[in-house]
Amino acid sequence: MRIVSGTARGRKLVGFSGKNIRPTSDRVREAVFSSLFSRLGDFSEKSVLDLFAGTGAMAIEALSRGAQKAILVDQGRQPEQIIRKNLAATGLSERADFRRGRATTLLRKLDAGGPFDLIFIDPPYSDTEIEALLQDVYRFGLLQSGGIMCVETSEKVELPAAIGNLVRFERRRYG
Repeated sequence: MRIVSGTARGRKLVGFSGKNIRPTSDRVREAVFSSLFSRLGDFSEKSVLDLFAGTGAMAIEALSRGAQKAILVDQGRQPEQIIRKNLAATGLSERADFRRGRATTLLRKLDAGGPFDLIFIDPPYSDTEIEALLQDVYRFGLLQSGGIMCVETSEKVELPAAIGNLVRFERRRYG
């Protein structure tokens, strides 16, 4: 796993051992960021929230491409150690803040860092609270007007077409 583009391009990222964690592949990350660039343009001055951050690859990719700041959230000690290693290896630690805890619990405390221009949500496929999490993002005003939220789910999960003023505008299948 490597950073695809930007100041940290080509830098290797530490991953997880075992098969319980499924980090977003380089190829999918490249496709997602290409799509995001066509909608958001340059990433400079953008703020990023990465929920269920895992290795931190999505937020680190955004930082590498010029995002101003990122908050990464995950509840485990192992993800925290891996994210901190990956931020250090890419030289992007100064623009990132890691918060350990459950995303659903921390959301109401993140309003001071937001609203965010870009939110990544990639919960475990077994997580059944994704719709409640999206409602909380809306309720706490965490997505900037004109911002984009990328939600990765199992293809069996059908997300609502709208929650408040949050509207699903695209669905892509990678795999």
